[in-house]
Amino acid sequence: MSRPNWTSARTAARRLRSLPAGPAVWRRLRPSTAVLDLALAAAFLAAMLVERLDAAARIGDRMPAALALSVLIAGALAAHRRLPLAAYLVGSAALSAEALFIAPSPVTPYANLLGLYSLGLRGTRAQARLGPVIVLLGMVAYFSGPTHTYQMVPAAVLFVWLLAWALGYGWARRQEEQEAARRVLRNQVIADERVRIARELHDLVGHTLNVLLVQTGAARLLLDRDPEQTRGLLGTMEHTGRQALEELDRVLGLLRQEEPGLQPGLAQLASLTERMEQAGIRVTARIDPAVHQVPRPLDLSAYRIVQEALTNTVKHGRAARAEVSVHCDGDVLDVEIRDDGVGVAGGYVPGRGLRGIAERVREFGGSVEHGAGERGGFRLHAVLPIPGTPAAVVP
Repeated sequence: MSRPNWTSARTAARRLRSLPAGPAVWRRLRPSTAVLDLALAAAFLAAMLVERLDAAARIGDRMPAALALSVLIAGALAAHRRLPLAAYLVGSAALSAEALFIAPSPVTPYANLLGLYSLGLRGTRAQARLGPVIVLLGMVAYFSGPTHTYQMVPAAVLFVWLLAWALGYGWARRQEEQEAARRVLRNQVIADERVRIARELHDLVGHTLNVLLVQTGAARLLLDRDPEQTRGLLGTMEHTGRQALEELDRVLGLLRQEEPGLQPGLAQLASLTERMEQAGIRVTARIDPAVHQVPRPLDLSAYRIVQEALTNTVKHGRAARAEVSVHCDGDVLDVEIRDDGVGVAGGYVPGRGLRGIAERVREFGGSVEHGAGERGGFRLHAVLPIPGTPAAVVP
């Protein structure tokens, strides 16, 4: 009778405790951006209607037009994310008409300010650059109303509006630069992988073909003189070919068989995180010094798991921050990667990268789980038994 594997039981219990409390439920309940935009527009509309009704005596018979303009401004604010330029043009025109023909409201300028920020942030470069021009024209119209006595546009107000536009525009350009860096990194990863595949195939196929050619030549020379030895050579060739096919399948499926001198490991995580930070992702890595004593194959696999998880963060997650934790927990190596990106939709299907991670973990008899994190984003957690320990022995 095999003895119970208490280490595996403890590992399973620890994974159960670390599971997020209903992340899928929270993601379903989290409101969408469209709902948030509608809520923002409704809040502004309510404030504007309260202010307009409070100023009914001053507005007089122009109240229907005032209420219609308030609805128009709120509607423009609801569309600021999808149509930033059109929404800001409509909002600015309604605000100017309100100031010129009815009476300026103390609430509507703030809705216009949000629309301007959104134009700088979400509009294309050409659209966003129209922002300062529209601001200046709108300011001239707004302060030309009958209730204003300014001879020119107040500099402080113009400065605040241009500052809001500049903040949105500058943040958008920064995001574009980070996306460009991500594309460069993705292309570099693809190029490096192609080089590695070419090297693996060259070593494997070149070595196998040379061995087979030598054995074929020897069998040809011995065919008439020593049929028994020829038969042995043919059997050896068959065995060599089968081994080559198995190795080729491992290379194409897992791409793990590298020369020891070229294999990276957890000691190179600092270089990996530095490349990620150049792409705009701030990576916090907590590495237990004890992990550098694990066997070389496990060290390589743990590094590849972290590399693939961070690569997925760059390619799919659109994250700004990521956390990497690698530590020895008894007889197992615990690897966890979290990010604050867009996460995953319910029922997602793992791609080739996650399947490759699962293959690496399976080689050591470990386990892996991935999905939405507790605070959003994506989380990957792998537990790999350390070879030569009780956790690595299957009962």
